[in-house]
Amino acid sequence: MERWKILAGLVSFTFFMENLDATVIATALPQMAASFGRDPVDLNLGITAYLLAIAVGIPVSGWIAERFGPRPVFTLAIGVFTLASLLCGMALSLEQFIAARLLQGLGGALMVPVGRLVVLQVTEKHELVRAIALITWPGLVAPVLGPPLGGLITTYADWRWIFYLNLPLGSIALLLAWRL
Repeated sequence: MERWKILAGLVSFTFFMENLDATVIATALPQMAASFGRDPVDLNLGITAYLLAIAVGIPVSGWIAERFGPRPVFTLAIGVFTLASLLCGMALSLEQFIAARLLQGLGGALMVPVGRLVVLQVTEKHELVRAIALITWPGLVAPVLGPPLGGLITTYADWRWIFYLNLPLGSIALLLAWRL
């Protein structure tokens, strides 16, 4: 298999994880709020913190990748995202959760744009449209799957598993990024 296809698959995987995390907690908010002893509306801060961190981090991702190299930045971003997922699941208070979501958003902000940059660098011009399509489609499916998956998890398990799911996924992505 061509290298760009493998890298595009890896980046699409991280894009899926990032977009899934943006929506999967929506249906878990009541259970999360109860465990933190807060009103469900207070947990909107966790959603906002994640999206804000992504919005702030994306514009500087290119500069960071140029300064430190796309491979180490992409690999570090996956590691930060995965570690932050663990911290989200372990949060005992709303404040801890918001801090972990900020960190997770910053990891996500670097993960996808820098990953795309890596794919674009190794892809021949005539394959660019295919590469971008391969990266984009899984990420577009994630917001549709997020709320039902979050509801399923919180119905049959603890809300923390929403974030613990990222641990094996992030570990696989981290290993692949390191090796590729």
